[in-house]
Amino acid sequence: MLRTEEMLLNVGPQHPSTHGVFRLVLKIDGETIVEAKPVIGYLHRGTEKLAEDLQYTQIIPYTDRMDYVSAMTNNYVICHAVETMMDIKVPERAEYLRVIAMELGRVASHLVWFGTYLLDLGATSPLLYAFREREMIINMLNELSGARLTFNYMRVGGVKWDAPEGWIDKVREFVPYMHEQLKGYHMLVTGNEIFMNRVKGIGTYTKEDALNYSLSGANLRCTGVKWDLRKNEPYSIYDRFDFDVVTRETGDAWARYHVRLDEIEESLKILEQACEQFPAEGEILAKVPKIIKAPKGEAFVRIESPRGEIGCYIASDGKKEPYRLKFRRPSFYNLQILPKLLEGETIANLISILGAVDIILGEVDG
Repeated sequence: MLRTEEMLLNVGPQHPSTHGVFRLVLKIDGETIVEAKPVIGYLHRGTEKLAEDLQYTQIIPYTDRMDYVSAMTNNYVICHAVETMMDIKVPERAEYLRVIAMELGRVASHLVWFGTYLLDLGATSPLLYAFREREMIINMLNELSGARLTFNYMRVGGVKWDAPEGWIDKVREFVPYMHEQLKGYHMLVTGNEIFMNRVKGIGTYTKEDALNYSLSGANLRCTGVKWDLRKNEPYSIYDRFDFDVVTRETGDAWARYHVRLDEIEESLKILEQACEQFPAEGEILAKVPKIIKAPKGEAFVRIESPRGEIGCYIASDGKKEPYRLKFRRPSFYNLQILPKLLEGETIANLISILGAVDIILGEVDG
């Protein structure tokens, strides 16, 4: 008779396949995971506490460093919270620039996930193709903001700069190109038998589980819940665009893969409409005081980031710095279900399951 003994195995906190500085302490019996304990905090920078000593505009660069793969949505949520407290009406041209920047960021974020997830599972080519397309987006956002990763582009009341001449045309031309590349992704990956065997029926949970664990984004919609804040609680100018909320029913890694790729298609629809509707002229910044002081009170806003529902709570005592600031970070909440998903799985499936959750550790730790 063969006999195995339980042992503890550390996965991380080094980077490969953990998508950040993340440690997972596994109790394993042979190849089977008996228990999994996530250990977070290696990237904790105290953003929310630091914000209490910063003026509102000074907080914006800190949000870039939370979910650094989707900095534009982080920029927006803090600005949106302050604008809500101060009842600021953002100029139309600025709103279009914000939406275009956020949707380009959403596509780029899903491309990073697609490429790195396939790399985790042993495929090299998808990463190269995904990063080729992402580079085109990064170049466009660089032209718009002057940065390639931490954009610091949004401002309370609008945006930092107007779009350069011909920039909207570049975005318009990118949309059909990206549609075509997505077909290639499906031909290369989606029908691949090895890939399907690695993700179908892996990391499955129910709609009830997703709601009980406060999951959001693709991790919620993969169970059939049709919830997207851009549709259900429209902010900015999202109510002007025609797009679908993508769902799947099986709640496994395969479903999450399809939801994210289909969401790229929906973002391209929004980009196409936004470019057509883009105002020929107009202001890019509302009339706001040089030193912004939110009135006494509190506000909570939430928006749809590529990883799910990101929220921002601000309590103000009328000064130029917030009395208290708190972010609801989707990666932190989405990570909660991981121990449940890993129990009874093999070590080989661990990477498939973790990668499909799509966490960014800068956002988990805050």
